[in-house]
Amino acid sequence: MRSNSKDFKTSPTRRAVLLSAAAFLLAPRVNAAEDQVVTVYKDLRCGCCTIWMQHLEKNGFVTRAVNITNVDAIKSQFGVPSELATCHTAQVGGYVIEGHVPAAAIKRLLLERPNATGLGVPGMPAGAPGMESGRPERYDVVLFGPSERRIYMSFFGEQQL
Repeated sequence: MRSNSKDFKTSPTRRAVLLSAAAFLLAPRVNAAEDQVVTVYKDLRCGCCTIWMQHLEKNGFVTRAVNITNVDAIKSQFGVPSELATCHTAQVGGYVIEGHVPAAAIKRLLLERPNATGLGVPGMPAGAPGMESGRPERYDVVLFGPSERRIYMSFFGEQQL
């Protein structure tokens, strides 16, 4: 049975072309998925690091743990200021994340893409992700780079202020 070419429309319609163009323009960037993978360098025995990773996963990130014995060497290699150094260091989307940084701050960082090395939460504040036991306290997320540091966001527990 021969098909009659008049029965089938072989050229794309204007609507199909417009819909295809819109889908292409609205599709997420190819590396957006890569931005969502958080590689966490931590000590195998650290429980709060694992809880922080679970917080990130609940907020749409994919985490990958790299258990190491010398976390200080990673911090130095990635340019983490000693004043911000805590129990774990992570990388996501070309940035360094130090300590118990909430997912909301990481999402903002990846959206705004400031010229910086990364984010850090000094110390291990009660109520920060991974440090939920005890009474929550106010703490700052610091944006840091080679030459400057500034408060990027403030939180009380996981609640942004």
